[in-house]
Amino acid sequence: MLRFLIAIISNLKRGPKLISTMRKMAKNKEKYSEKQRYAYAQRLFRLLMRSARISTTVYGADNLPREGGYVMYPNHQGKYDALGIMYGHKEPCTFVMDKAKSFGFMVREVCDLLDAKRLRLGNVRQNMKIMDQITKEVSKGRKYILFSEGGYGKNGNVVQNFKPGSFKCAMRAKVPIVPVTLIDSYIAFNSLKPGPVSTKVIFGNPIYYDDYKDMKTPEIADMVRKIIISTMEEYGVFDNSRIQLETIE
Repeated sequence: MLRFLIAIISNLKRGPKLISTMRKMAKNKEKYSEKQRYAYAQRLFRLLMRSARISTTVYGADNLPREGGYVMYPNHQGKYDALGIMYGHKEPCTFVMDKAKSFGFMVREVCDLLDAKRLRLGNVRQNMKIMDQITKEVSKGRKYILFSEGGYGKNGNVVQNFKPGSFKCAMRAKVPIVPVTLIDSYIAFNSLKPGPVSTKVIFGNPIYYDDYKDMKTPEIADMVRKIIISTMEEYGVFDNSRIQLETIE
Protein backbone atom coordinates (compact mmCIF):
# COMPACT_ATOMS: atom_id res chain seq x y z
CA MET A 1 0.00 0.00 0.00
CA LEU A 2 2.92 2.34 0.75
CA ARG A 3 4.21 2.00 -2.80
CA PHE A 4 0.72 2.76 -4.16
CA LEU A 5 0.59 5.93 -2.04
CA ILE A 6 4.00 6.95 -3.32
CA ALA A 7 2.77 6.53 -6.90
CA ILE A 8 -0.30 8.65 -6.15
CA ILE A 9 1.71 11.38 -4.41
CA SER A 10 4.15 11.44 -7.32
CA ASN A 11 1.25 12.22 -9.66
CA LEU A 12 -0.74 14.69 -7.58
CA LYS A 13 -0.56 17.30 -10.32
CA ARG A 14 -1.77 14.87 -12.97
CA GLY A 15 -4.28 13.10 -10.74
CA PRO A 16 -7.26 15.47 -11.10
CA LYS A 17 -7.00 15.45 -14.90
CA LEU A 18 -6.65 11.66 -15.03
CA ILE A 19 -9.67 11.17 -12.80
CA SER A 20 -11.83 13.71 -14.62
CA THR A 21 -10.95 12.14 -17.99
CA MET A 22 -11.81 8.64 -16.75
CA ARG A 23 -15.13 9.87 -15.37
CA LYS A 24 -15.91 11.65 -18.62
CA MET A 25 -15.14 8.56 -20.69
CA ALA A 26 -17.11 6.29 -18.36
CA LYS A 27 -20.20 8.52 -18.53
CA ASN A 28 -20.04 8.84 -22.31
CA LYS A 29 -19.40 5.30 -23.49
CA GLU A 30 -21.25 6.02 -26.71
CA LYS A 31 -18.44 8.44 -27.61
CA TYR A 32 -15.53 6.30 -26.43
CA SER A 33 -15.12 2.75 -27.64
CA GLU A 34 -14.03 -0.09 -25.39
CA LYS A 35 -10.60 0.00 -27.03
CA GLN A 36 -10.21 3.72 -26.37
CA ARG A 37 -11.21 3.36 -22.72
CA TYR A 38 -8.92 0.37 -22.24
CA ALA A 39 -6.02 2.20 -23.88
CA TYR A 40 -6.50 5.08 -21.46
CA ALA A 41 -6.54 2.68 -18.50
CA GLN A 42 -3.30 1.10 -19.73
CA ARG A 43 -1.77 4.56 -19.97
CA LEU A 44 -2.66 5.13 -16.32
CA PHE A 45 -1.22 1.73 -15.35
CA ARG A 46 2.10 2.48 -17.07
CA LEU A 47 2.27 5.83 -15.28
CA LEU A 48 1.65 4.24 -11.87
CA MET A 49 4.17 1.49 -12.57
CA ARG A 50 6.85 3.97 -13.55
CA SER A 51 6.20 6.17 -10.52
CA ALA A 52 6.23 3.18 -8.16
CA ARG A 53 9.30 1.63 -9.84
CA ILE A 54 7.44 -1.57 -10.74
CA SER A 55 8.44 -3.62 -13.76
CA THR A 56 6.36 -6.53 -14.99
CA THR A 57 7.66 -9.14 -17.40
CA VAL A 58 4.94 -10.80 -19.48
CA TYR A 59 5.22 -14.35 -20.82
CA GLY A 60 2.88 -16.39 -23.01
CA ALA A 61 0.84 -13.54 -24.52
CA ASP A 62 0.86 -15.52 -27.77
CA ASN A 63 -1.08 -18.26 -25.96
CA LEU A 64 -4.17 -16.08 -25.67
CA PRO A 65 -7.03 -17.01 -28.02
CA ARG A 66 -7.13 -14.67 -30.99
CA GLU A 67 -10.91 -14.63 -31.33
CA GLY A 68 -13.94 -14.66 -29.07
CA GLY A 69 -14.36 -14.27 -25.34
CA TYR A 70 -12.62 -16.16 -22.57
CA VAL A 71 -12.11 -16.08 -18.83
CA MET A 72 -8.68 -15.72 -17.25
CA TYR A 73 -8.21 -17.39 -13.87
CA PRO A 74 -5.10 -16.11 -12.05
CA ASN A 75 -3.80 -16.79 -8.58
CA HIS A 76 -4.56 -13.85 -6.29
CA GLN A 77 -1.75 -12.06 -4.48
CA GLY A 78 -2.73 -8.44 -3.93
CA LYS A 79 -3.91 -5.07 -5.19
CA TYR A 80 -1.55 -5.04 -8.15
CA ASP A 81 -2.77 -8.31 -9.71
CA ALA A 82 -5.40 -7.02 -12.16
CA LEU A 83 -3.22 -4.06 -13.11
CA GLY A 84 -0.28 -6.33 -13.95
CA ILE A 85 -2.46 -8.64 -16.05
CA MET A 86 -4.07 -5.79 -17.99
CA TYR A 87 -0.66 -4.22 -18.56
CA GLY A 88 0.32 -7.41 -20.40
CA HIS A 89 -3.07 -8.07 -22.04
CA LYS A 90 -3.20 -5.96 -25.19
CA GLU A 91 -6.83 -6.55 -26.14
CA PRO A 92 -9.54 -4.96 -23.96
CA CYS A 93 -10.55 -7.00 -20.95
CA THR A 94 -12.11 -6.32 -17.58
CA PHE A 95 -12.27 -7.87 -14.13
CA VAL A 96 -14.42 -8.83 -11.16
CA MET A 97 -13.76 -7.48 -7.68
CA ASP A 98 -15.17 -7.09 -4.18
CA LYS A 99 -17.67 -4.23 -4.24
CA ALA A 100 -16.54 -3.02 -0.81
CA LYS A 101 -13.03 -2.43 -2.18
CA SER A 102 -14.10 -0.96 -5.50
CA PHE A 103 -14.64 2.65 -4.38
CA GLY A 104 -11.10 3.55 -3.36
CA PHE A 105 -9.08 6.38 -4.83
CA MET A 106 -8.83 5.85 -8.61
CA VAL A 107 -10.18 2.30 -8.20
CA ARG A 108 -13.75 3.56 -8.61
CA GLU A 109 -12.86 5.34 -11.83
CA VAL A 110 -11.02 2.35 -13.30
CA CYS A 111 -13.95 0.04 -12.47
CA ASP A 112 -16.41 2.41 -14.13
CA LEU A 113 -14.14 3.01 -17.11
CA LEU A 114 -13.75 -0.70 -17.84
CA ASP A 115 -17.24 -1.83 -16.82
CA ALA A 116 -15.81 -4.08 -14.12
CA LYS A 117 -18.21 -6.23 -12.13
CA ARG A 118 -18.62 -5.56 -8.42
CA LEU A 119 -19.47 -8.57 -6.25
CA ARG A 120 -21.07 -8.26 -2.83
CA LEU A 121 -19.29 -10.95 -0.89
CA GLY A 122 -21.76 -13.15 0.96
CA ASN A 123 -24.72 -12.05 -1.17
CA VAL A 124 -25.45 -15.27 -3.05
CA ARG A 125 -28.37 -13.91 -5.06
CA GLN A 126 -26.45 -10.86 -6.27
CA ASN A 127 -23.41 -12.97 -7.08
CA MET A 128 -25.51 -15.35 -9.20
CA LYS A 129 -26.90 -12.39 -11.10
CA ILE A 130 -23.41 -11.02 -11.75
CA MET A 131 -22.15 -14.41 -12.89
CA ASP A 132 -25.08 -14.66 -15.32
CA GLN A 133 -24.13 -11.26 -16.74
CA ILE A 134 -20.52 -12.37 -17.15
CA THR A 135 -21.67 -15.54 -18.91
CA LYS A 136 -23.70 -13.53 -21.43
CA GLU A 137 -20.93 -11.01 -22.04
CA VAL A 138 -18.18 -13.62 -22.43
CA SER A 139 -20.31 -15.60 -24.88
CA LYS A 140 -20.50 -12.41 -26.97
CA GLY A 141 -16.74 -11.95 -26.98
CA ARG A 142 -15.76 -10.08 -23.82
CA LYS A 143 -12.69 -11.12 -21.86
CA TYR A 144 -12.69 -11.32 -18.07
CA ILE A 145 -10.23 -11.69 -15.21
CA LEU A 146 -11.78 -13.69 -12.38
CA PHE A 147 -9.89 -14.36 -9.15
CA SER A 148 -11.08 -17.79 -8.11
CA GLU A 149 -9.26 -17.77 -4.76
CA GLY A 150 -11.45 -14.90 -3.58
CA GLY A 151 -9.47 -12.69 -1.19
CA TYR A 152 -5.70 -12.54 -1.17
CA GLY A 153 -4.81 -11.94 2.50
CA LYS A 154 -1.17 -12.98 2.86
CA ASN A 155 -1.07 -15.49 0.01
CA GLY A 156 2.25 -14.32 -1.41
CA ASN A 157 3.49 -16.92 -3.87
CA VAL A 158 1.35 -19.64 -2.28
CA VAL A 159 -1.74 -20.65 -4.27
CA GLN A 160 -4.84 -21.29 -2.18
CA ASN A 161 -7.77 -23.51 -3.21
CA PHE A 162 -9.87 -22.23 -6.10
CA LYS A 163 -13.65 -21.87 -5.75
CA PRO A 164 -15.39 -24.29 -8.16
CA GLY A 165 -18.42 -22.04 -8.60
CA SER A 166 -16.30 -19.36 -10.24
CA PHE A 167 -15.81 -21.61 -13.27
CA LYS A 168 -19.53 -21.92 -14.05
CA CYS A 169 -19.60 -18.75 -16.16
CA ALA A 170 -16.91 -20.09 -18.53
CA MET A 171 -18.53 -23.50 -18.67
CA ARG A 172 -22.00 -22.10 -19.44
CA ALA A 173 -20.59 -19.77 -22.09
CA LYS A 174 -18.53 -22.66 -23.54
CA VAL A 175 -15.47 -20.43 -23.80
CA PRO A 176 -11.77 -21.08 -23.18
CA ILE A 177 -10.34 -20.98 -19.67
CA VAL A 178 -6.92 -19.30 -19.47
CA PRO A 179 -4.75 -20.06 -16.41
CA VAL A 180 -2.68 -17.00 -15.47
CA THR A 181 0.28 -17.30 -13.13
CA LEU A 182 1.34 -14.29 -11.07
CA ILE A 183 4.74 -14.26 -9.38
CA ASP A 184 5.81 -11.65 -6.81
CA SER A 185 2.77 -9.52 -7.62
CA TYR A 186 2.07 -9.11 -3.90
CA ILE A 187 5.32 -7.19 -3.41
CA ALA A 188 4.10 -4.28 -5.55
CA PHE A 189 1.27 -2.88 -3.42
CA ASN A 190 1.04 -5.29 -0.47
CA SER A 191 4.49 -5.09 1.07
CA LEU A 192 6.89 -2.55 2.54
CA LYS A 193 9.80 -3.68 0.37
CA PRO A 194 11.88 -0.65 -0.66
CA GLY A 195 13.44 -0.10 -4.05
CA PRO A 196 12.42 -1.37 -7.49
CA VAL A 197 10.07 -4.35 -7.75
CA SER A 198 9.90 -6.95 -10.53
CA THR A 199 6.85 -9.13 -11.09
CA LYS A 200 5.86 -11.77 -13.64
CA VAL A 201 2.62 -12.46 -15.50
CA ILE A 202 2.47 -15.77 -17.35
CA PHE A 203 -0.47 -16.51 -19.64
CA GLY A 204 -0.89 -20.27 -19.89
CA ASN A 205 -2.24 -22.37 -22.72
CA PRO A 206 -6.02 -22.00 -22.99
CA ILE A 207 -8.20 -24.90 -21.95
CA TYR A 208 -10.93 -25.15 -24.56
CA TYR A 209 -14.50 -26.18 -23.85
CA ASP A 210 -14.14 -29.54 -25.59
CA ASP A 211 -11.29 -30.34 -23.22
CA TYR A 212 -13.21 -29.64 -20.01
CA LYS A 213 -16.90 -30.06 -20.92
CA ASP A 214 -17.12 -33.50 -19.29
CA MET A 215 -15.45 -32.38 -16.06
CA LYS A 216 -17.11 -31.15 -12.89
CA THR A 217 -16.30 -27.67 -11.64
CA PRO A 218 -14.26 -28.94 -8.64
CA GLU A 219 -12.11 -30.92 -11.09
CA ILE A 220 -11.64 -27.86 -13.29
CA ALA A 221 -10.73 -25.72 -10.29
CA ASP A 222 -8.15 -28.25 -9.14
CA MET A 223 -6.72 -28.60 -12.66
CA VAL A 224 -6.24 -24.84 -13.11
CA ARG A 225 -4.68 -24.52 -9.66
CA LYS A 226 -2.21 -27.31 -10.40
CA ILE A 227 -1.27 -25.69 -13.73
CA ILE A 228 -0.50 -22.42 -11.95
CA ILE A 229 1.55 -24.13 -9.25
CA SER A 230 3.45 -26.12 -11.87
CA THR A 231 4.16 -22.93 -13.81
CA MET A 232 5.45 -21.20 -10.69
CA GLU A 233 7.83 -24.11 -10.14
CA GLU A 234 9.05 -23.83 -13.74
CA TYR A 235 9.99 -20.24 -12.95
CA GLY A 236 11.82 -21.18 -9.78
CA VAL A 237 9.12 -20.56 -7.17
CA PHE A 238 8.63 -23.51 -4.82
CA ASP A 239 6.70 -21.97 -1.89
CA ASN A 240 3.73 -24.13 -2.82
CA SER A 241 5.52 -27.29 -1.69
CA ARG A 242 3.87 -26.94 1.70
CA ILE A 243 0.38 -26.74 0.24
CA GLN A 244 -1.25 -30.12 -0.31
CA LEU A 245 -2.75 -30.55 -3.76
CA GLU A 246 -6.21 -31.87 -3.23
CA THR A 247 -9.42 -31.67 -5.19
CA ILE A 248 -11.96 -29.32 -3.63
CA GLU A 249 -15.00 -31.21 -2.48
